[in-house]
Parts: sequence; C-alpha cells; structure tokens
Amino acid sequence: MTAGDTPSIATDDLDDPPLRPLPERAALLLERVGAPPRLVAHLRAVHDVAAQLLAWVRPRCPGLELDAEAVLFGAATHDIGKALHPAELSGPGARHEAAGRELLLEHGVPAGLARFAGTHASWTAPGTGVEDLLVSLADKVWKNKRVPELEDLVVARLAETDGRPAWQWFMELDEALTAVGEDADRRLAYQMSHPLGRR
Repeated sequence: MTAGDTPSIATDDLDDPPLRPLPERAALLLERVGAPPRLVAHLRAVHDVAAQLLAWVRPRCPGLELDAEAVLFGAATHDIGKALHPAELSGPGARHEAAGRELLLEHGVPAGLARFAGTHASWTAPGTGVEDLLVSLADKVWKNKRVPELEDLVVARLAETDGRPAWQWFMELDEALTAVGEDADRRLAYQMSHPLGRR
C-alpha cells in the first residue's frame, strides 16, 4: 500500500460490504496526513454507519435539529489522530483524540468539525450535542458493540424532541441498531483486510 492507495480505499465503489464513499474533503485530509490503510477503511465503515443512523433518525424525528454534514464529516475523521499514534489502531489508547483535533485544526478544519476527533469517546462530557452522540454511536455499533449509557443519551434527546415516551424510542432504536449490527462481520473483515501500515 502506498500513499496513492488512500483515495481508492476512501472512495472506490464497494459491494462487499456496500460502504458509501467518504466525503471528498475527508479523503483528501487522510491522504495529506498519511493515514494508514486500515485507518481509512475503519473511517469509511464508521462513516457509512453514521449515514445509516441519519437516514433512520431524520424521518422519525423531523423536529430534531442536527447538522447531518457535520455528523458525516465527524464520522469520517474522528480517528484521524491515529495517523500520528498508529499503535492505537491495534491497541488501546486515547492520545489520538486530542492529537486528531489538533491535526484537523492545523489543516484548516473549523473547530466545530474538528471537535469530533476529541469527543467521540466522551459522550457524557458537558456540552455534548446530538451530532457528537451520533458519531459516538456509529463508532460503536459499526462493529455491533452496544453501549447502553450512550444509547440512553440518544433516546433521551429523541424523546425530548418529539415528546414520545423514552421506552418507545428505546425499542425503535434497539431495532435499528440490531439491523445495523447484522453487517458488522463484513465491515470488520473489510477493515482487517487492509494493512496497519504502509509499505
């Protein structure tokens, strides 16, 4: 894999699994920072799940104010800091969070979009918006990981917006996340088919 492979991983048509291409701006940023192929594949999988979540939530809760483009960009770049901390691609660590936010800011990304690199793992922090929650949720459910605390926060936002009871939203969200989780093995296999580093 070479630097020239980043755009193809980010944007080529895919049937197995069917993943939407990353936004052009995100793909270019990943190429500029020398993102490893596995990182680009991971971001593409999370971005696709974020798009699925948006497609689910928008018609069901039309009164929910959210910036869909910010969610998609945030999902497409949330782990960009792992380009600087590649050990965190295959092991634990949180250094990539602040590093990713700074890296995006250095490349001219507005703070409102760069924030997702720092907030995707801290959904209980004060000031966390619904966009942040959706990026965090996509980053978990892409591999069929369920986090009740995070899901409860999403349910609370939905219930606050349209007045339907939380239990009803919980059941609907649970059904949606279960459906998204059914393709987790294919997404994981896709991510793992890409090397951790460049040759």
